[in-house]
Amino acid sequence: MIEINRCPVCDGRAFLPFITAQDYSISRETFPIIRCTDCGLLITTPRPSNDKLASYYSSPVYTSHVNTAKTIFDKIYFSARQFTLKWKLSLLENTIPASSQKNLLDFGCGTGEFLKVAKTNGWSTIGMEPSPFARQQADTTIAQDIKASTQEVTRHNQRFNAITLWHVLEHVENLNETLKTLKDLLEQSGIIFIAVPNHNSRDSAHYKQYWAGYDVPRHLWHFNTKSMKRLLENHALTLVRIIPMRLDAFYVSLLSEKYRDGKSISIVGMIKAFFHGLRSNYSARKSMEYSSLIYVIKK
Repeated sequence: MIEINRCPVCDGRAFLPFITAQDYSISRETFPIIRCTDCGLLITTPRPSNDKLASYYSSPVYTSHVNTAKTIFDKIYFSARQFTLKWKLSLLENTIPASSQKNLLDFGCGTGEFLKVAKTNGWSTIGMEPSPFARQQADTTIAQDIKASTQEVTRHNQRFNAITLWHVLEHVENLNETLKTLKDLLEQSGIIFIAVPNHNSRDSAHYKQYWAGYDVPRHLWHFNTKSMKRLLENHALTLVRIIPMRLDAFYVSLLSEKYRDGKSISIVGMIKAFFHGLRSNYSARKSMEYSSLIYVIKK
């Protein structure tokens, strides 16, 4: 197990216990989460060493790396994903200057679904995904060589107009090294899109240790707006805007209801999940504390 004793965002060493969450997807193990008293970053620690962490992604239960819908959660996830993929692409095309070349790096591309949509719409694409299981799935999704590491991407000295991390940064071991590399890979007029869960959301406060957004131990870091802004400032990256991911509140609430009940979700549980997702989005209209947020960033 690895113990984290220094905050990667503010270099702080003062922490308070925050919550203990369970890995409901695969191992059923519990993992403590601590809070940095300075920047508010939440950290999963102690957590499995890097060589052991890969096993927590290896099960088909881990929905982000599966392309077949076997359960009601998979079906809901895939239905929402089809809409979200097109929405994400529209974000790129409405944000990147029309005169720019359409070069995309999808960092942590999973099974390659977003790459496929982007490539179909005229983007030159490169995907990076460390999970062998996900890369294998991606082979059936998009006829493209998926890079296994950042080093495989950087060795070609290519620059990108758009770099996307769709719910990826919370999984990355070396936050600062990764952001430095991504900044170097970005064209001067390029944009980075980072989507992460927001532990300040109302659905997080409601579900507490059952909140699916914690997803321990795969989620190593848990951001709020304060900690994310500080991380970006550390790398002289400019935050252009923050975009809510409203659908996430419903899906995360659905999973959280399942985790809390400890069994297959009932119709009543689905209704509760819909209500809490709706309430979370409603309360975030002014505060912007949505279940997940996309940070749009430039140099």
